[in-house]
Amino acid sequence: MELFPCENKLRVLGIFSLEKRRLQRDLIVAPSLQTEMVLTLHLYLQNILELKVYDENTITKDDLLFTVLFDVAKIQLGETVRLTFQLNPEVRNKTPPLTQSEWVRHELYFPCQSDGGNRSLLHHIFLHKVMPLLTSVHLNCCLISAVQCLISNTHMAFSAFLPCCVGQVPVVAITTTGGGTRSLTAMYGSLLGLQKLNLLDCISYIGGLSGTTWTMANLYEDADWSEKYLEEAIKEARKQVTKNKICCFSLDCLKYYYNDLMERVKEGRNTSFIDLWGLVIESMLHDKKDEHRLSDQRQAVDNGQNPLPIYVAINLKSNYSAQAFREWLEFTPYEVSLLKYGASIRAEHFGSEFFMGRLVKRLPETRICYMQGMWSSIFSIDVMYVWNLAADSEDFWFRWTRDRVKDIEEEPFLSMNPYEVDTCLLTPSSTFSTVLRDVLTGRPTIAQYPNFIRGLQMHSKYLESDGFSTWKDTVIDSFPNKLMETANDELSLVDTGFFINTSYPPLLRSKREVDVILHLNYSGGSQTLPLDQIAKYISGQGIPFPKIEISDEDRENLKECYVFEDAESPQVPTVLFFPLVNDTFKNYKAPGVERSPEEMAEGRVDVCSILSPFTTREVCFSEENFDKLVKLTDYNVLNNEKLIIQALRMAVARRKQRNY
Repeated sequence: MELFPCENKLRVLGIFSLEKRRLQRDLIVAPSLQTEMVLTLHLYLQNILELKVYDENTITKDDLLFTVLFDVAKIQLGETVRLTFQLNPEVRNKTPPLTQSEWVRHELYFPCQSDGGNRSLLHHIFLHKVMPLLTSVHLNCCLISAVQCLISNTHMAFSAFLPCCVGQVPVVAITTTGGGTRSLTAMYGSLLGLQKLNLLDCISYIGGLSGTTWTMANLYEDADWSEKYLEEAIKEARKQVTKNKICCFSLDCLKYYYNDLMERVKEGRNTSFIDLWGLVIESMLHDKKDEHRLSDQRQAVDNGQNPLPIYVAINLKSNYSAQAFREWLEFTPYEVSLLKYGASIRAEHFGSEFFMGRLVKRLPETRICYMQGMWSSIFSIDVMYVWNLAADSEDFWFRWTRDRVKDIEEEPFLSMNPYEVDTCLLTPSSTFSTVLRDVLTGRPTIAQYPNFIRGLQMHSKYLESDGFSTWKDTVIDSFPNKLMETANDELSLVDTGFFINTSYPPLLRSKREVDVILHLNYSGGSQTLPLDQIAKYISGQGIPFPKIEISDEDRENLKECYVFEDAESPQVPTVLFFPLVNDTFKNYKAPGVERSPEEMAEGRVDVCSILSPFTTREVCFSEENFDKLVKLTDYNVLNNEKLIIQALRMAVARRKQRNY
């Protein structure tokens, strides 16, 4: 008699990593196999019981003999069912009388034949009804009460600026693009211009990514920053941007980086190059350790005194490019949210471990510099680029800290898939080389954090959800099992610049009801590319967005401001697009005030040529160039006051139309 070792695997599709394996080797000694599994299933999930039987091979891959799929929804609570599945297509269903017990028992009976007689595989699955427990993951697309209070305060400020009824006040937001130190600096000028127009108090949201998150994080350290004249904040930024960056790579800094990374390891966190990059950002923008956390910024918005800051990142999946799979995340002082799932956690819990919506391992809230490293991870390639070029540490210090790095602004600058970046290794001539080597040998653009939707499952009608369908844009969104396999992996977070250089998506959530968006563009290369890309993406998602029409002539010589709107649909937000250009600033030092011949040199601000001092790889500006860039973006806002006011008046009328 020939015996065949048999392996069977039982799992429920949709249940987190739930499978049971059992190998039957001696068919004579153990002619039957009985296995019990106790599962907790959600009644609103599509739970498919899957049983696979394999013929075990010691050398080659096990052969799959057959698979049985059974929808658990066919069994009602309180019902006991015994099912027998033959090896042939015929299926016999034996249903004993119902019991009054809360337990549901499923017995799957698989008769198999051998020369030694009958044997059986018997699996018992017990299901019982449990009361839902409170979770730490907020599952709702609605705005939290603190944000609603903030909106009320900005409505009052808007009514003071432009008299209108309470129900007619539009929601105004700012979206930005990244661009390293260029975007950090330029954003200060734009905000200063809005402050001079008394418009800053009317802004409800500010969306940032990459370099603009550096500006936002610095500003929100001050609880009342928008109520103070921004010149003081600009003065401090000027000091940090113009300082020699050699201090960021001194031996003392390397020791500090090492000690801080080791502390994160002791806390139970994974460390990567992005963590080191975050510490470098901290050194570039501060003179000492920055103890601020994201949740600390609540004090700057609790009373509605400042716009709500929204930082944006995307979650990627290994083996998929950013074009094939990405999930939008937004970070506010209150919550961290996955837009597609409507799942949010408290900001201070980000980085802690969750399972099935419950906080299972809480870690201390991470410092803001590590978040900045993740939000601007696209620029970490610049550090790797310089490190890779350096033949030794002295050459590295020189290459990184020299006054100017004359590099052409590529378009696109980086690979669209950060997983494809080659591994780079730093071997500094110091005692810390071993520690840094471990940090730098990983993928240099990915920041990994525990996934807070781990263990959660998709509702059987998830595709009917407006919130999900709005952001349904990846190749596996119609396959809930694959989506949940992704949820079981860690979040792999990167700068949104790997997909589109924009912070639009959180502002377009329907619950935010944004009426006017000021698009402050600071990207390198084509100024219209981020706007064109997001318009195409948004229209594909079916989200209301105005049609972007810019003539070829204008694209060659862009003006300072463009207004895009849809007069026929009050649901479509108005977009005011401010490209980073030097148009009339060349000849005017202030709106309507021409430059004298002696002042013409101050109007020469090169923001577009390959010789520009403001390329993305520049980490240090001269004081003169810093001042020029701030004045340029300040002027571009002030010089278009009429267009801004006109757009706001139209938004009031459209809001009135929407409410009737």
